[in-house]
Amino acid sequence: MTEEFPAQASNFAPSENYLNTLIMRTWFVCKVKHQKEDEDGRIRNVTEPFLVDALSYTEAETRTYEEMEVIIKGEFYITSITKSKIIDVFQYEDADIWYKCKITYTVTDADSGKEKKVINQMMVTANNAKEAYDRIFESLDNMLVTFKVTEIIESPILEVYPYVSEEERETVIPDNLTPVSAVTSQDPGDEE
Repeated sequence: MTEEFPAQASNFAPSENYLNTLIMRTWFVCKVKHQKEDEDGRIRNVTEPFLVDALSYTEAETRTYEEMEVIIKGEFYITSITKSKIIDVFQYEDADIWYKCKITYTVTDADSGKEKKVINQMMVTANNAKEAYDRIFESLDNMLVTFKVTEIIESPILEVYPYVSEEERETVIPDNLTPVSAVTSQDPGDEE
């Protein structure tokens, strides 16, 4: 589904943090084949795409297996892993449909003085294409160069798995649990 929107310019100024995430992030599309029950109650073989942030194909495969073990019951296998042209992902909690947005802007080469057209692809969650358009502008409102959103397409991607460091994984403690450090710091004589 492709919808056209009037070309609207905005200021696009990449911050240092934003540039670092662009340099470091590599997104892979991992297609997973498994059995799934359809609306009629029949079991069918399906191949579904997932977007994974990883440093290599090997890490993308490993992370995909880790994530799929949690959500897929039964056997599954990865049919393909391809490097994606996606450079950034903007996830909003109130929507679960992923839209691929094509962003274009012009930069001037410092050495030659020639202008170069840059095309970037980004993903955003939204309930419809118009909301995806608005959210891309909201997410990129701090950019200094003028950019245009030239294309918004509903993506077949089901879920996006950004990179989470081991430290971040360890610091996430569910609300129903107490950290071990809090339990061990209590004096046994304090309990009644």
